Amino acid sequence: MPMPARDYARYFTPGHTFTLETGQVGTVDVRVAGELWLPSGHVVAGDPFIALGSGECEPFSVAVEPGRYRVDAAVATLVTPGEPPADRPHERVAAARLVIRDEPVATWEHALQTGQEATDLADDEYFGYGVDAGTGCFYDAESDAAFPECEGDEGPLWDVFEKHDHAPGPYLVTSPSTGHTVAAFGSGWGDGAYPTWIGRTAAGEVACFVTDFFVIEDPATV
Repeated sequence: MPMPARDYARYFTPGHTFTLETGQVGTVDVRVAGELWLPSGHVVAGDPFIALGSGECEPFSVAVEPGRYRVDAAVATLVTPGEPPADRPHERVAAARLVIRDEPVATWEHALQTGQEATDLADDEYFGYGVDAGTGCFYDAESDAAFPECEGDEGPLWDVFEKHDHAPGPYLVTSPSTGHTVAAFGSGWGDGAYPTWIGRTAAGEVACFVTDFFVIEDPATV
């Protein structure tokens, strides 16, 4: 069967700790980027340095009401027991979340694009977006062409990472010319492919979108 969702309520519990196979211990801190503007309600997730403005990143087939919604990230600080603290904390974004309704999640489903079917996935497979610049993001489909200032290592997206010495964020970036926004963050261990899940309330309403960057290991496999 396709890869199942993990316990994302645990991911987004401040102070949650976990131990990696390497022996490193992680402690989770939930950090808020801000409110992402979704003018159309069609959500896109991808590597902003690759996807934003390309016109090639499809939104998820499940849309939400247009509005402004909180984006936060589960940031894990990793330490090695017995070693002195590093001069700079070792931080990794374990997961990023776009909150539509601040309600408990009753069920999870793959966030799919048009033409994708979860039934096409083999055991432990998933649909995800590719990362080639070590970052992920959420934005609205209408915002794709709304960042003319962003090209390569120029513009407000690059500037916010540069200003914070490329710490993983999360960051809410606003285009100075259009007012559109993108919520960006480091992508766990870096480049790869990462799935996004849709959490639904007991009433079946969309509660959130969560991208898992596989920093917190699945207890069932370790």
